[in-house]
Amino acid sequence: MSKKEVALTAIIEQGTLPLFFYKDPEVSLQITRTLYRAGIRVFEYTNRGAAALENFKILKKALADGEMPGLELGIGTIKSVEEAEAFIDAGADFIVSPIVNPAVGKLAAEKGLLWIPGCMTPTEIYTAQQNGAALIKIFPANILGPEFVSSIRDLFAGQLFIPTGGVDLSSESISTWFKAGVCAVGMGSKLISKSVLENQQYDQLYADTVKLLEIVKTSK
Repeated sequence: MSKKEVALTAIIEQGTLPLFFYKDPEVSLQITRTLYRAGIRVFEYTNRGAAALENFKILKKALADGEMPGLELGIGTIKSVEEAEAFIDAGADFIVSPIVNPAVGKLAAEKGLLWIPGCMTPTEIYTAQQNGAALIKIFPANILGPEFVSSIRDLFAGQLFIPTGGVDLSSESISTWFKAGVCAVGMGSKLISKSVLENQQYDQLYADTVKLLEIVKTSK
């Protein structure tokens, strides 16, 4: 499979895409190790702070040194070509954006990478499709809700969707999204909370991640 197909398949099979950023590189590495130990094989580090690029390189070095084999590591919150280029050079396995920037989509295509743009309207979804988005992020999902996906999925038959920003760590929330027609759910602060990060609650994260994967498995 191509790199694009590998990342897309991993997200669909896992059924969830955890995402986070934290300024401390060691905490970022420990969070990643904890996610992996709990069963995560694909996740998104987000470009949300000055330390993001250097931290991402540290995570990739751990992978290069033989840790966490088979982990697909993408970068999120990419809005510009310049940001995309920097993280692609650092080894990003896929690109996630909060917006639809066709130039970023073009670059990802040139590099053979999966591009997941964020969309809030049918027009944005159409634009993303026209620029090669195999998977589209419904964002902000807490505003749009599962009903949005239910309402537009027939307009875009065959399109894969993943909500981010409106998914709780509960069977009710996750199953509702899958019933609406998504292929996976993004999990940010509802899984990797501020408390988990600041207080290094790795055991809590491990338990919550195992729970998440179990809920996803029964909800898909």
